[in-house]
Amino acid sequence: MFSLGSWLPAWPGLAWGWALLDALLQGLVGACAVSVLCSLLKVYLYIQCLNDPARQELKAAIGAQRRALELLQVLVLTGVLALVGSRVAALVVLEFSLRAVSALLSLSKGTHSSQLLLLCQYSLGCGVSCGLSFLLEGAPHGTSNLALAAGLAGLLAVHARRLALHTCSLYELHSQQCYCGVCMLLLTAGHRIPRLLRKALVITFTVADLAAVSLINRDFLSTAEAVRFWTPLTICYTLLVIYMQEEQRPSAGGQAVYQTVLVRMGGLFILLLTVGRWTDILHVLLSLLGELWCLLRAGVLLEACRRQDFTQQGSS
Repeated sequence: MFSLGSWLPAWPGLAWGWALLDALLQGLVGACAVSVLCSLLKVYLYIQCLNDPARQELKAAIGAQRRALELLQVLVLTGVLALVGSRVAALVVLEFSLRAVSALLSLSKGTHSSQLLLLCQYSLGCGVSCGLSFLLEGAPHGTSNLALAAGLAGLLAVHARRLALHTCSLYELHSQQCYCGVCMLLLTAGHRIPRLLRKALVITFTVADLAAVSLINRDFLSTAEAVRFWTPLTICYTLLVIYMQEEQRPSAGGQAVYQTVLVRMGGLFILLLTVGRWTDILHVLLSLLGELWCLLRAGVLLEACRRQDFTQQGSS
């Protein structure tokens, strides 16, 4: 594959420019992955609210979300993911993976958390960015590969957004008239969207966790140095998981979700004050902004997920 920088002189400034371009492309792929996740969840939650007379106000709120704000979310998240270093992104991925495993183990058998799918937005972006950084490390045509990945991710995000727009605008009519293939497919198989997303996220975070451990360990020159870092990290993450066990339940309200973000990032901030670098501190603050941005944009969907999980618990 042709590499844009393979024939250019190896100037220091030019190398920095290519590194910045790679970071932006990785951030764009991660932001597009988050956009696809939110669009598919929006489709699923809209259909569930439509079928429940008690959630008609949520259905109207989901359908009223503006497309321009969704584009702004992708742009802002791209910038945040591009600026956050691979070290902090890897720590965010590992922390969410432990939290997700703990939350899944605490659920009743046969139940699933839709809210957990939405809470992983920023961690998913970090996971995709870490995975790309690890898989393309040292690749001779890394920039071209990232550009191709960004193009494919953007295409998926556009089509997922169009699906969400079509669902919110025409699903109610088309599902009754039975003449739209897309809406008929959603009518018969729309309930499988969360299962599809869970399988995709399991694969994504499995790769991301392996990449995260590798990216963190590459900075250590000896085993003793690695132990000095991983020991307090393990203790910190274990305490965080225990502390947030109550907040991770599907019945937790919106305020508890924001408190959880502050506690998580605060714990990571204190940890990196002792074993990290000053750039890690700045990246944690950026990660806090990224988490809050994702949650603020998904406020309506979070409430819909909370009610969906509560309904599921009541029927199980």
